[in-house]
Amino acid sequence: MRGKSLKIFAAVLICLLAAGTCAMLLRRGRLQEYMSGSNSQKDYGEIQEIPGADQMQEPSLNQYPSLSVPTCIRKIGNDYFIADCYNNQIIYSRDLHAPLYEWKILTSDAVQPHTVASDGELILVDDTEQNRVLVFRKADHDQDGETTGGYVCTQIFSQIGTRPHFTVYDENSRSFYVLSSMTGDLYVFKRDKDLIYLDRKMMIDRLKNTYVRSFTIEGDRIWFPSGISLAGEEPVVLCCRLEDLRILEEYPVCEQYAGMIQIQPVGQEYYITVSTDLFGSQDKATMIRTKDLSELAEGTCEDIYADYFAGGGTPYYMGSIDDRWYLTEHRLPDHSLWQFRIAEGQITDVQSLLP
Repeated sequence: MRGKSLKIFAAVLICLLAAGTCAMLLRRGRLQEYMSGSNSQKDYGEIQEIPGADQMQEPSLNQYPSLSVPTCIRKIGNDYFIADCYNNQIIYSRDLHAPLYEWKILTSDAVQPHTVASDGELILVDDTEQNRVLVFRKADHDQDGETTGGYVCTQIFSQIGTRPHFTVYDENSRSFYVLSSMTGDLYVFKRDKDLIYLDRKMMIDRLKNTYVRSFTIEGDRIWFPSGISLAGEEPVVLCCRLEDLRILEEYPVCEQYAGMIQIQPVGQEYYITVSTDLFGSQDKATMIRTKDLSELAEGTCEDIYADYFAGGGTPYYMGSIDDRWYLTEHRLPDHSLWQFRIAEGQITDVQSLLP
């Protein structure tokens, strides 16, 4: 009988110790899940305390009359999200055409955030100037999917490279990818129930010390636009294998296209936004397209910026939502966001949406 009691006591003690260990890890703000039978662990970053329903506050409204360097627009559920980069906030609205003062703030705790991405439930934001990634989820929503209680920050990942600049969710691999814009590091995050964990980090040596603003995933490949190298490397567009970043193709780029922002395949063509030339001049900012990437070296791509848009600014992010394409730009008043269609190589129905 005594032996049985000791066994029960030992079992209870083990459970209490395990619970205490978990509580200690949570108090430290970093949850690490130790896998049974191994020393492997998952990095969940800093777990944030979630306020109760009675403490939940309504989201704040945007106070800025215009966007300041919008760098991304995406639709998540029924809400449209815009990275209002130089206003240091991510804003959202169910109505894309609503006045800016009616848009709600997802976060204003990020410094120059560039993109927002989601798997449909959890949302990742790159906090560029603080080298962080922030994770959000809906606080509450009604039967129509309208977010009534805003969003809450559930996790924070720190020390994510140098100036994490672009975030994408890839449905095929069920992973989030975040690019450190100055180091060539690509961070891969995965989901574990209601949490995100850092799965691994990959690197391209060719992109180290090169300012690369974005990437585009196309099936099992990932495209990196050319950037300006601090080490004096020649500008180049790289096509890599997604699983390990092995370089499959590379295309030299001329000086005038060197400071690219994004390369977006559409049908048989590539649409490319350019911020600066090799020497950092935004006078060369434009939007080009080509069917043959070898034209990048010759500088003979079709320039479509002034023909279809206002011209004279800096076109930035290009992405599709439903059956339309969107282009953000800056340096021009009253033209921060464009909406248009692309069909059989033709750009039509071009509209300017937000100041």
